[in-house]
Amino acid sequence: MAFQQIVVLGIFLLTIGALIFSRYRPSMVFSLTILALLVSQTISIETVLANATNQGLITLILLLLVSAAIDKTALLKRVARKLVTHNYQQSFWRLFGISFIASAFLNNTAVVASLIGPVKQNQHHAASKLLIPLSYAAILGGTVTLIGTSTNLIVDSFLLEYGHTGFAFFDFTLFGLTAGIISGVVLYCCKGLLPSYQTDNAMHNVYLLEAEVSLDSELIGKSIEENHLRNLPELFLVEIIRNDTKLAPVCPDEIIQPGDKLIFNGNVQKVDALSHIKGLSLFAENDGLMQSELTEVVISNRSSIIGKTLKQVGFRALFDAAVVAIRRDGETLSGKLGELTLQTGDFLLLATGPDFTQRNNITKHFFIVSEQRIARKLSGVQDGLTIAGFGLTIALAALGILPLIYGLIFFLALLLLLNVTSYSEVKRGLPLNLMLVIVGALSLSSALTSSGLTAVLTDTLAPVLLQSSPFMALIIIYIITLLLTEFVTNNAAAALMFPFAWAVISALNAPVMPFALAVAFAASASFISPYGYQTNLLVHNAGQYLYKDFVKIGLPVSFVYSSIVLSLLHWVYF
Repeated sequence: MAFQQIVVLGIFLLTIGALIFSRYRPSMVFSLTILALLVSQTISIETVLANATNQGLITLILLLLVSAAIDKTALLKRVARKLVTHNYQQSFWRLFGISFIASAFLNNTAVVASLIGPVKQNQHHAASKLLIPLSYAAILGGTVTLIGTSTNLIVDSFLLEYGHTGFAFFDFTLFGLTAGIISGVVLYCCKGLLPSYQTDNAMHNVYLLEAEVSLDSELIGKSIEENHLRNLPELFLVEIIRNDTKLAPVCPDEIIQPGDKLIFNGNVQKVDALSHIKGLSLFAENDGLMQSELTEVVISNRSSIIGKTLKQVGFRALFDAAVVAIRRDGETLSGKLGELTLQTGDFLLLATGPDFTQRNNITKHFFIVSEQRIARKLSGVQDGLTIAGFGLTIALAALGILPLIYGLIFFLALLLLLNVTSYSEVKRGLPLNLMLVIVGALSLSSALTSSGLTAVLTDTLAPVLLQSSPFMALIIIYIITLLLTEFVTNNAAAALMFPFAWAVISALNAPVMPFALAVAFAASASFISPYGYQTNLLVHNAGQYLYKDFVKIGLPVSFVYSSIVLSLLHWVYF
């Protein structure tokens, strides 16, 4: 083995070791990998730059940017409120179904992040009985189409890099849909293995918010429970003010009436969950100042507004700002925002007008703390065109009329033109960590090939593999990838294993597609560890699970999922 091959092999083994045993993020590990390859001159900077413009990588970036815009629409938020009911079976399958279907076309991490709040806030079932099924449904749904998970697109980028035509949109569907549905049934049958923990729903920096029910609201004439107002993410309905009468605590069967003031406390960054309810307007929306960025201030001890209410001081005219929410440390607030008596040290979250920063009285009354970013509500036209545009883009790609990368470029341009998203949001949304992982993995793969190490591996494996069937070799690749994904995350596992899968393909002169699919499906099969897949990590923290909780429920799901995928691959390709 030549010296350069020894260096590349050493870098490869160190990369795997760092991913498994170190606490560094995968993006940092692969960044160091790129640096080591460049310093050792085993690849050139031109190779790294070429990998950074890989078509599969560009498609993935565009898809993630577009998914962030889709997440602003009302569709998922309106559905999320109605998922959990008193019937566990109904709640399970509603949650599993929406997560599974949405994750086939949207970023599954974003889907889980959107649904965690309603699950944690539900009043009927322990969140720990539903959060692992939510994550698993998203993982399973992501395997149904090419765009369902970044893992599929990473493997696709490797296929393109190796001169293959890549995956078609529905190459995954037969395997992913079958394995997903059956695994969902197994998961439900094993629901007794799910723990019942009481999660801590206490929120820090809790603000008081007020929303008014308009005459045409969809809430009118229905109870709190029927309107699913108990299932809002990180927002809790504490009281209703009706004709200057306070109703608290709020009973689940209380009927909403026109003009009701609904008083919530919770995380103000989740206020967009309220803005998507038809006929419910926030206190500040009446002033027409709600934007995507809010300013957090503290009332100074020198302020003349201390001891007065917002109505008394004429807040909007005085400061060109409207109060969205109020927080008072060490005290629970109650009542309508406009009638609360302001005190020194109160935190106010302000929607500001264009003259706010120009007013010379701001520093006298407030200390400016920070800016809070909230999701901006889309207009009806923006909402409809966003959903329709995404559906059209996916349909054109699925039917082979327009390549996905072109469709996503045009769709992103449309989103910018319609002001659904902005250039600053696009810049903030660039998945830099994921880009570093993919470019690093592609660069490592390039080094394995250019140094001749892949050829050495192929020559070494050929005599051994020729004594067994290609399907047995596929099973070995699948199992190694499956084990690796539990330790080094799904994306890293797919990126590290594909070069070896390609070496096996070359040694056996085997078909490419079953091995590529095996790597993709195995890399997504992270059911046993909370750390192998981002959605598992999200629910692990939210549900206060223990590691053993994932092992108990994940083992049967992983076994059934893997058995179905391998059986179908054998049936279709061998």
